[in-house]
Amino acid sequence: MNKIQTLIAFVALAASGAIFAQTPAGSPATPRIDARAANQQKRIDQGVASGSLTQTEAARLQARQGRMAAAEAKFKSDGVVTGKESAKLTHMENKNSRRIYKQKHDRQTAAPKA
Repeated sequence: MNKIQTLIAFVALAASGAIFAQTPAGSPATPRIDARAANQQKRIDQGVASGSLTQTEAARLQARQGRMAAAEAKFKSDGVVTGKESAKLTHMENKNSRRIYKQKHDRQTAAPKA
């Protein structure tokens, strides 16, 4: 009987730990947005390495990525990213993605990085 009570207490303690192990309220999670930003950064880096992006093009694209990161930080600052804010970030990501594609596929090229 004592083993059963100990087991129940252990399970209750473990469950309460899982409840409190969620993302803190001060920093709302935006995993999809973060993953897209990382993917876009990878595309820019790949474009520089292959020579399909010039340094000027890459700098402009990096600046846009920075502005998007600043907007995301601003939206997170109040503790929650609303649906409207998330939609704005998605719109910014879509525009950045199109710009990356256009810049990588235009006629301007640079020497590939080794």
